[in-house]
Amino acid sequence: MDPVTQGVLGATFAQASSDKKKLAKAALIGALAGMAPDLDILIRSADDPLLYLEFHRQFTHSLLFIPFGGLIVSLFLYPLLARRWGLSYRLTLLWCILGVATHGLLDSCTSYGTQLLWPLTNQRFAWDTISIIDPLFTVPMLGLVIWAAARKRKVLVYAALLWGTMYMGFGFVQHDRAVAIGNELAQFRDGEVMRVQAKPSFGNLVVWKVITETDKGFHVDAVKPWLPLLSTSGQQEIWAGDYADKLDIERDLPWLDLDSQQARDIERFRWFSDDYIALDRNDPMRVVDVRYSMLPQEIIPLWGIELEQGATVEQHVDYYMERGDSRAAFRELWRMIVSR
Repeated sequence: MDPVTQGVLGATFAQASSDKKKLAKAALIGALAGMAPDLDILIRSADDPLLYLEFHRQFTHSLLFIPFGGLIVSLFLYPLLARRWGLSYRLTLLWCILGVATHGLLDSCTSYGTQLLWPLTNQRFAWDTISIIDPLFTVPMLGLVIWAAARKRKVLVYAALLWGTMYMGFGFVQHDRAVAIGNELAQFRDGEVMRVQAKPSFGNLVVWKVITETDKGFHVDAVKPWLPLLSTSGQQEIWAGDYADKLDIERDLPWLDLDSQQARDIERFRWFSDDYIALDRNDPMRVVDVRYSMLPQEIIPLWGIELEQGATVEQHVDYYMERGDSRAAFRELWRMIVSR
């Protein structure tokens, strides 16, 4: 998730293990530790754009790395902050471990994919229960963490934990509802249904993106599972969406040398995207991740890889990101969220 949310959750768990006199100090150390695993974004290569994708949410996010990550962070934060504040190293280490521990688990609740059990496996865990950015989750917890530190009231820390737990629990419920709707929609798809995935749209748990994979391609739809406060009829709302054929290299990229670096990069991108890849309908040189778009019923990808037909055998693909007209998309998404 975003750095602010990671910091807030790390701060909350550190505060929970602190006495009320040290809540502010625990919050700062826990927040810094909670954000630290995302320093893996510094692992990059000018020659290999996909190296970043392979290492982000890898070893620094593994459950097995938690004690080592906490130790490394504590070795920086103890002389920098904790010792000046008169804190013991043991307490600093505890807060750092708690902060680091929250990071990978929180990221796994999103749909991006986190290698929680690296190096035992490179499987990317994605529970699809919260958006990568969700203000309704983050802002109340942030307010309670700051309030607890300012007022030295630990009950506010418990309130933050309660809010976070309830919100995440609601995300799991909504996910199951959205998948159930997706399974109903799958009955009307041509071809054999392979997978049905549901993920929250940007910044909310109300409108969800449902991706139905068949042996032919990907169907995406937006659904709003029934919510008593948002529906007068008690029924779900569904926005029929786009379709894209699965990437078939022999059909879509007949010119590509299968022994080239570009071909290998496609397979790396396939792993990163959990095999949800297709050819960009507007650019035959682009392979896209169909899971992400500004609007949940569309296949207008936020990122992908770009190939070059005249590339050398050793040349890598380019990685690109696009946002399009994000303001218009947010306005449309808000209309979908509040529609009745």
